[in-house]
Amino acid sequence: MTDEVESAARSASRSHPFQVVARMGYAVNGLLHILIGGIAIGVARGVGGEADASGALTGLAATPGGIVVLWTIVIGLAALGLWQVVEAILVPSPDPKRKWGHRAIELGKAVAYLAIAATALSFAMGGSSDSGGDARGFTAALLAAPGGIVVLVIVGLGVCVIGAFFVMKGITKKFTEDLTVPSGTVGRVVVGLGIAGYLAKGIALGVVGILFLVAAATVDASESTGLDGALKALVELPFGPAILIVVAIGLIAYGLYSFVRARRARL
Repeated sequence: MTDEVESAARSASRSHPFQVVARMGYAVNGLLHILIGGIAIGVARGVGGEADASGALTGLAATPGGIVVLWTIVIGLAALGLWQVVEAILVPSPDPKRKWGHRAIELGKAVAYLAIAATALSFAMGGSSDSGGDARGFTAALLAAPGGIVVLVIVGLGVCVIGAFFVMKGITKKFTEDLTVPSGTVGRVVVGLGIAGYLAKGIALGVVGILFLVAAATVDASESTGLDGALKALVELPFGPAILIVVAIGLIAYGLYSFVRARRARL
């Protein structure tokens, strides 16, 4: 990174308005996880629905005042995505390999936040989107391209690595470094929410990555169905509905943790 880029990123990170909208991004991300978790519980009980960002945004678009919430999500997640880019530029580490590894993770988060912001923008402007269809279209395009299978395997492995990162962050409580944890009982509740949330999110992302790998192995784009398909795939396992409900509760916990992070994040 050039000194000019790092200097610009450092200046942006000190901007109070930028910090405010980035915090708002954590809050709206929490709202989406709570909604997705609720939809997933419905799926586990045999009720239909898309257990992903598109399903959550569809529900919001149909509610009174939902358009305001949608635009808030667009602004918040776009800001949070840009904040992750700034974080990627400013990653501190004396080891170049570790630094670029952390940068890759931060940039992966940025892409995810910006993608959901773009989806929310589509809904806010009166359109719609299908995350599962987008994942299948992306996979089909890769499978049709020269060397696309290799790229798809890399994508699948990358998503699995990010999922493992979330799981380890939950197990080791590394997420407590991202915010000022309250003291006493409230702090213990926040840590509990973080552990459950990071584990559930890591499991969900791991299944998404596995589905990409299955699509590459079978050369079948229909196997790649995004978060909705990943969560619904859990239902097919032994005791699947119970497993999905546990993961769904974990996603809700992640959403509640994100609300706390919105207020107490170390930016």
